[in-house]
Amino acid sequence: MANILIVDDSPTDADKVKTILEKEGYQTSAAISGEEGIQKAQEVKPDVVLMDVVMPGLNGFQATRKITKNPETKSIPVIIVSSKNMESDKAWAKMQGATDFLVKPVSKDDLLNAIKKVL
Repeated sequence: MANILIVDDSPTDADKVKTILEKEGYQTSAAISGEEGIQKAQEVKPDVVLMDVVMPGLNGFQATRKITKNPETKSIPVIIVSSKNMESDKAWAKMQGATDFLVKPVSKDDLLNAIKKVL
């Protein structure tokens, strides 16, 4: 089953997503910052990255850009999962290389459908 990297500085949000995914049989890895997310993407080579936006240090947009522009990790789809819900945020996410944008709190069905689309 696919390995999914969850990059989120909120333990509550990350645990909710992890629980949904593991019940469906996915393997998960986690990172709590943009920097750690980039590092784990290079080490683990997950099948999908779920990226929060608002994090200390490198934000999710910056981390997404680094993952999608790096020759080692550019083939990994990045799905933004954020509380930001402006059309401009969604457009900016696409410009950084994100394949999809989900708004928190994300529903189980939306999450699983977005992952199935990119796998």
